[in-house]
Amino acid sequence: MLAVGGSDSSGGAGVQADLKTALALGAHGMSVVTAVTAQDSLGAHEVWEVPPHAVRAQLTAVLSDIGADAVKTGMLASGPVAGAVADVLARTRLPLVVDPVTATSHGDPLATPDVLVVLRERLFPLATVVTPNLAEAGLLTGTEPADEAGMVAAAAAIHALGARWVLVKGGHLAGDPVDVLFDGEHVTRVPGVRVATAHTHGTGCTLASAIAVHLARGYDVPTAVAKAKTFVTEAIMSGFPLGSGTGPVGHPGMATC
Repeated sequence: MLAVGGSDSSGGAGVQADLKTALALGAHGMSVVTAVTAQDSLGAHEVWEVPPHAVRAQLTAVLSDIGADAVKTGMLASGPVAGAVADVLARTRLPLVVDPVTATSHGDPLATPDVLVVLRERLFPLATVVTPNLAEAGLLTGTEPADEAGMVAAAAAIHALGARWVLVKGGHLAGDPVDVLFDGEHVTRVPGVRVATAHTHGTGCTLASAIAVHLARGYDVPTAVAKAKTFVTEAIMSGFPLGSGTGPVGHPGMATC
């Protein structure tokens, strides 16, 4: 599984979470770094974009020699970086999970506004699954999903941009969490369990990466999503305190020290 995204110096999210997910699920993880962040349990303090030509070179090197069974994209930093990723991935037919990361869970920006244009126009048409949370779905569609019906409407709007499947994550709504999975015709509810913990850093990265690993193994999208949901729930249950803010999820089967 090839993960394309930002480096989180705290190890909780970004490509670090992607690689831990691959390892925990018994897959080989590879990474293309799009940005370096000075990040801890309190948020992202500074961000340095990797030049687009360097992102393109990383992608080309891995795919031309080793190849990949699935790709997951996360933080893409800027329009030019996202465009470089789209240029390379457009020449492949790999299963692609697009996690449209725009900010940290603390609200710190991780992408410039022009990333949204590239996501809508160039990456979503390549995507097997797009996995926005409520805030990201709102930015992408110009809506404010506040309930399950709003999530379905947002999923339909994103699907209309070319994605084959859209998973809108509803964990930030009150009550028992539920995500909605939409393929253009059918809505599948993906219920979850509310875990009483403050340590959820890396949840979105972990879920999207787990979906990519299961797609790489040949599972269909609904099965891959269901398996990834189970995995990320276990990871949240294993979340642990690190620093003075929000600690990371604990990837099942991996030690924390």
